[in-house]
Amino acid sequence: MRKMAESEEEVDVLVQRVVKDIANAFRRNPNIDEIGLIPCLEARYNRSPIVFVENKLGVESWCVKLLLPCVHSKLVLYRQRKLWLDRDALTDLTCTLLLLNPDFTTAWNVRKELVQLGALDPFKDLYLGKLALTKFPKSPETWIHRRWVYQKVVQEACLPNLRNNANLGVLSTEQMHRIIQDEMAVCTDAAGRYPSNYNAWSHRIWILQHVAKCNLKILLDELSNTKYWVSTHVSDHSGFHYRQFLLKSVAGSSRNAAIATAGGLVRKSSSKDLCASQSTPAKEEGMSAETYTVDVPLMIEEEMELCTDLIESYPGHEALWCHRRCVFYLWHCWNRERLQVLSDPSKRSDGTVDNVQMATSDSYSFQGMDVDGVADTAKQGYTQETKRLKRGPSLDLNSLLEEHRFIDTILANCTNIEQARFASAYRKWLDVAIGQ
Repeated sequence: MRKMAESEEEVDVLVQRVVKDIANAFRRNPNIDEIGLIPCLEARYNRSPIVFVENKLGVESWCVKLLLPCVHSKLVLYRQRKLWLDRDALTDLTCTLLLLNPDFTTAWNVRKELVQLGALDPFKDLYLGKLALTKFPKSPETWIHRRWVYQKVVQEACLPNLRNNANLGVLSTEQMHRIIQDEMAVCTDAAGRYPSNYNAWSHRIWILQHVAKCNLKILLDELSNTKYWVSTHVSDHSGFHYRQFLLKSVAGSSRNAAIATAGGLVRKSSSKDLCASQSTPAKEEGMSAETYTVDVPLMIEEEMELCTDLIESYPGHEALWCHRRCVFYLWHCWNRERLQVLSDPSKRSDGTVDNVQMATSDSYSFQGMDVDGVADTAKQGYTQETKRLKRGPSLDLNSLLEEHRFIDTILANCTNIEQARFASAYRKWLDVAIGQ
């Protein structure tokens, strides 16, 4: 290639060459996992500005100022029906454009049309978006397009295959779980590339809600998988907000099954598969589906212990104190609801106990107030003891007293001004929002 393109014809030839080189790079190397710009003010050698090294695709920056306007103009002309492009040319053109500017909505819309026409594999579109996010991890249009693709994938996966007269989805449950795991990895990578990447974490929540259908096992796996991440990103509010969503979802999911009475956090039982809410039962797919019951008090206690360790190890980070506040409030609400059910016999009779799942594990069984020195656990219905239960201590785990002791310990040994300020604010919140 020449050092500089001096005419429109030369620019057009250059652009065609670069678009072709990028397309050929993907065909020859399907394992490309990252893209980037190579700082280069001008073309120093008579060669392609596309560089490929160890599954990394680089574009010399000198050609971008010539490449972007040209491919952008061609795509606009195509949308205005002033220029005809075949499907292969459209695929290559939009691929080049989106790798350099993934927030160009028109290019994503063109690829949506190609997917709907069957001219483009939706998983190739996900792969393109994954590469774009390595360079632009917060790109909102890229995340929006990924959600559109996943909606289409889920719809097709859960629809019966009418041609073969068999109730077999396009994707099995294992394949769907693998897709979810891959998408979680994409979100984790993007969150690590851009601090407090709200777009990535919000997309992750969307995947759990609309693709995973808040499957309890997947929620628990996410709690485990993100624990190390938040421990190494203690200032990232978005990551902790994601864990708050997981905790609330797990506590809510436990309403559909009895809380485990064993010492562990979870246990298995039979249930339907991931797409059960759509139409296809697990038995028809030949899959062994499982659901999990949860010990909510133990789960919240472990999260509070994580907060304690991080606050003590990394003083002065507001995100940690905000997370502790949310976790404690979740426990407060969950435990208050449990006590209301235990103390109200009318809710027992209409099945509310099953809805809110107020049973706890052996380690955290509720101990009622010993009225007049006698606690008759065999009593049923609305008794004087259950009436006074409402006036008893509302928290038996991580109580207000324990939280105040924790704050006092922090303040007594605190040398960080911000840490002292956050601890004082947390104590004030406890007194105002919880203590009353």
